[in-house]
Amino acid sequence: MKNLLIAVCLLFSTTIFAQQEWGDVQKNIVTLKEIGPIWPGCENGNASDRDNCFNNKLATHIAKNFKYPAESYKKNDQGKVIVVFIINEKGLVEVKSVSGGTKELQEEARRNIMAIPKMAKPGMMGGKPRIINFTVPFTFKTGK
Repeated sequence: MKNLLIAVCLLFSTTIFAQQEWGDVQKNIVTLKEIGPIWPGCENGNASDRDNCFNNKLATHIAKNFKYPAESYKKNDQGKVIVVFIINEKGLVEVKSVSGGTKELQEEARRNIMAIPKMAKPGMMGGKPRIINFTVPFTFKTGK
């Protein structure tokens, strides 16, 4: 009877564990889900809703904060700037690299990304805070 009770407890603990949002257990294989950072105001809903909200907020942030450097515009400087950044375990943005375009265009793209607010929650893996990598392209065109 004692062994049966232990077996039932183990079965239920595995079932409960398998229902966690951060992972899944099947046939002794544990699969951990990466959960993206949560933008302030995107805390409600399921994981898919939060991801969509994050993507929309990021796109809106970039568009609203986009400024073509005046001197670069006058000189007709154009090009694509790639910003690689992370959102760290504390939910803060850190720019890792900026490439392409002129120095002024790179500085503007960096400024835009660094203006991203602190996340409501950082990215998670297996229930623990995790660094999440991002790459964002900026296209600067004067239309001249």
